[in-house]
Amino acid sequence: MGLLILGVALWWGAHIFKRTVPGLRDLLGDSGKLGVVAVLLASIVLMVIGYRGAEGAFFWGRTPAMGHLNNLLMLFAFYFMSPGPKKGALFYRMRHPMLTGFLIFTIAHLLVNGDVPSFILFGGLGLWSVVAMLLINLAEPEWTPPAKGPIAKDIMFLAISFVPLAVVGWVHQYLGPWPFAGG
Repeated sequence: MGLLILGVALWWGAHIFKRTVPGLRDLLGDSGKLGVVAVLLASIVLMVIGYRGAEGAFFWGRTPAMGHLNNLLMLFAFYFMSPGPKKGALFYRMRHPMLTGFLIFTIAHLLVNGDVPSFILFGGLGLWSVVAMLLINLAEPEWTPPAKGPIAKDIMFLAISFVPLAVVGWVHQYLGPWPFAGG
C-alpha cells in the first residue's frame, strides 16, 4: 500500500509544484521540466505496481450495469480530454475540460472498484483534479473562453474518442480486468 500512496503523492507533488512554489520552479528553468516528467513517470510506475499489490477492505464490486456505465463515462472522459470541448459548440465555455475528463475517469473507476486501494488511487487522483482546478482559478482568475466552434467538431471528437477507449480497453486487459462486456 505504501508504493501506491507514494505514487499518488508524487503525482500530486509534480503537478502542483509549479502552482505552490513558483519561485523554486522558475529557478530550475528548463531542466526542471525534465525533473517533473521523471517524477510523473515514477509516480505512474509506483501507482501501477502499488495498486496491483495492494490489499484492503472490499465494499462493492463490478456489476454488468456499472461496467456499462463505467465504459460510457470513460467515453465522455476521453472526449473531455480531447480538443473537442474547446473547438466545438457544446462545452467551449468550460474552463477545465481536461481536468473534468480526468475527474470523470476517476469517478467511473470508483463505480466499479469499491475497495480501499481504489479509494486511495482513484479517490486521490480525483481529489487532485478538483484541487488543480481550484489552484488554476486562484492563480489566473481572469479567463476568456475560446470562440464557439461548430457542433460538427463536438461530434467528430466524440466519435474519435472511441479510438482511445478501445486502445486503453485492450491495454487494460494486461493491467487489470477486461473492461468490456462479454470478456
